[in-house]
Amino acid sequence: MSEIDHHSAVPVFRQLAEILRGMITSGEVPPGKALPSIPYLSQEYGIADGTVKKAIQVLKDEGLVIGVPGKGTFVIDQS
Repeated sequence: MSEIDHHSAVPVFRQLAEILRGMITSGEVPPGKALPSIPYLSQEYGIADGTVKKAIQVLKDEGLVIGVPGKGTFVIDQS
């Protein structure tokens, strides 16, 4: 996984959104599969749950993922 630069001018949630977007476009997380959980991403990158949620919302707004209550956030098939 890529690193978050806490000293960058780019907001942390945007950096995480870019990392997750890369995981999706590379096929590391293919359509139909769930992104790593919010607690996992929070711990992995040393950031707050709210920051992770903002990053995921960016991907939802872009139409890359969909949230399924109680299940997780899943990659949407773009084909």
